Amino acid sequence: MNNLIKNTGISFVAGLVGAAVWTQIILQEPISTETTLPRSPESEMNFTSSSENFSRTSLDRTNPPISFVEASEKSTESVVFIKNFSGTDPRRYSMFDYFFGNGPTQQVSTGSGVIISQDGYIITNNHVIDRAETIEVIHQKKTYKAKLVGTDKNTDIAVLKVEAENLPAIQRGSSKTLAIGEWVIAVGNPFNLTSTVTAGIVSAKERQINILGGDFPLESFIQTDAPINPGNSGGALVNVDGELVGINTAILSRTGSYTGYGFAVPVDIAMKVAKDLIEYGEVQKAIPGIDAVEITPELAEELNIQTLDGVIVTHVVKNGSAEEAGLSRNDVILKVDNQPITGMGSFEEAISYYYPGDKVNVEYLRNGTKKTAQLTLQNLEGGRGVLKRDYYSSALLGARLEAVNTIEKDRLDIPYGVKITALNRGYLRDLGLRDGFILTRINQDPAKDPKAVGKYLEDFSGKLLLEGVTPNGQPFMQRYTVR
Repeated sequence: MNNLIKNTGISFVAGLVGAAVWTQIILQEPISTETTLPRSPESEMNFTSSSENFSRTSLDRTNPPISFVEASEKSTESVVFIKNFSGTDPRRYSMFDYFFGNGPTQQVSTGSGVIISQDGYIITNNHVIDRAETIEVIHQKKTYKAKLVGTDKNTDIAVLKVEAENLPAIQRGSSKTLAIGEWVIAVGNPFNLTSTVTAGIVSAKERQINILGGDFPLESFIQTDAPINPGNSGGALVNVDGELVGINTAILSRTGSYTGYGFAVPVDIAMKVAKDLIEYGEVQKAIPGIDAVEITPELAEELNIQTLDGVIVTHVVKNGSAEEAGLSRNDVILKVDNQPITGMGSFEEAISYYYPGDKVNVEYLRNGTKKTAQLTLQNLEGGRGVLKRDYYSSALLGARLEAVNTIEKDRLDIPYGVKITALNRGYLRDLGLRDGFILTRINQDPAKDPKAVGKYLEDFSGKLLLEGVTPNGQPFMQRYTVR
């Protein structure tokens, strides 16, 4: 019994002494908030102040900055508030609204934009200014009437111009060098709240979420968890240096508000599109002359392909660049000018930076053997120069008419046609036609020239027979009586 008491006492005293020593160590040990990287024995031996500085520098873009103040100050002054004044919607009103003096009023939607030049060019989303009759830009409490320079549904990019000088153009970064995990901030006007900033990281790149319209949708989105909400569309996604790296475009949400992920058009794509719209009035799209799809495990097994990277050629356009270069169906494209292709997003993005007439080297697999080819990219009409197509815009028809391009002719197997675009209120909508409808014959006469077709429809009255192709590729024929 005496031994038990003695041993217990010794253990108790030892515990008190150990606790006292441990407490003293803790009180004297400085608290560090820096992340310590595991080091090998070699690096432990040679770890100097210079190597410490190197490790900090290499992580500056991904480690949380002390604050986003500097990036916010650099970028917020270049982001504008946009108001889109469009037509009225009579379905929202009843006859009682007229009796009480509350007839249909003009609809107003809002969004954001980014100043890209001191003389007043502004980039935004196409859907922000869609169907606008009047566009206003508010910058630093001053309101400007904006002119629509051009739009591109394929990337959801639009360019506006305001008459002003010495505007604070945003500093441009690069989306090509943007890293997954890098910190970014979203600047815009969510819920009509001007100059709002939110922060997050780049979650992924080259995302395709199948939301864009147009004939050749280009989706290679930057995915971020920086909160983006309605009104942020067209605003800036910037890095920690305040440089523009993307144009905020969409959110993934079941509620219409931010629930986790936002998507931005990479700045390198957006600025190429903006440059084309300003200089040529339309995007100078370079065409490789193929259709392609992602490689799925099922396709890889079916075609005996030993990789999931790259894209599979599913169709080669007649007399196109790829056919001339010798590419065939089921070839697997692995690289474009030494840039690895991981899927459709990276393939479309890689091609998007080029112009018609540019030559690109393509590495591809055919039956397991690597091959190379050089493609001379073409424009939408099959040529190799700058393309400036003729359009016919008509307020009476409520649409813009344009000639069908070579790719659409090949895809739909039609010799010619006139396409209805930018459909708004007017005659063609009253006939029940939709945006993207292609007219091939009018009263049995070929529809080839947009201007001739537009003037004919504007002046015509009587029995009208329209033939063509619907936006989903189905043949169409309809008779009308026009008074």
